[in-house]
Amino acid sequence: MSRIMCIDDEPAILRLLEVVLRRGGHEVLPAVNARAALAALAQGPIDAVLLDLGLPDRDGLELLGLIRARCDAPVVVVSARGEVQEKVTALDLGASDYVTKPFDGDELLARLRVALRGSGRSITKAEVLEHGPLSMDIPRHETRISGKLVALTPKEFAVLQALVEADGRVVTHGALLESVWGKAHRDDVEYLRVVIRALRLKIEEDPARPQFIRNEPGIGYRLS
Repeated sequence: MSRIMCIDDEPAILRLLEVVLRRGGHEVLPAVNARAALAALAQGPIDAVLLDLGLPDRDGLELLGLIRARCDAPVVVVSARGEVQEKVTALDLGASDYVTKPFDGDELLARLRVALRGSGRSITKAEVLEHGPLSMDIPRHETRISGKLVALTPKEFAVLQALVEADGRVVTHGALLESVWGKAHRDDVEYLRVVIRALRLKIEEDPARPQFIRNEPGIGYRLS
């Protein structure tokens, strides 16, 4: 499991980052300002840092330089500043990547995987998940049923991963929606139904009589 420090002074963004990163199998260390981030660095090893540049107590680019001087963990800037010069400066100061807000969770996880892989650090708590005939290679974003490769969209992959990680336990509609789409979509059950229908078409022998992805009416879904 990778330890990822998230530095952002917006509580809503921090919560979203926590949801996205935990779905990706990472441990999250939130920090609301530069002082908290530097204090956390002194308490133990960090595998990567997600850094917002608009901090209340210190310029984010200055903090980037301090982080790079104190540890060798890759730093991915996640900022609303989209100017080319900001990106160039951050990369010149040692940032591994630069993601502009608003960001897509799946893209952010992919960029983080690249940064971690480039640093030689671990990328997930489990690289391959298995459940019966289903196998999911998380870093490669590959899914197989009885050895046969199945093409999934990022949302389909994320929902199926959450169900596999539950290991047969029911995952509620709200938990799946918050994990994959974010807290703002916790009540948008139709989003989830569309993805579940698509998954059943791809992995069930008879999608009209699903035996693998089971529905718990009014509650959620689980894998048989």
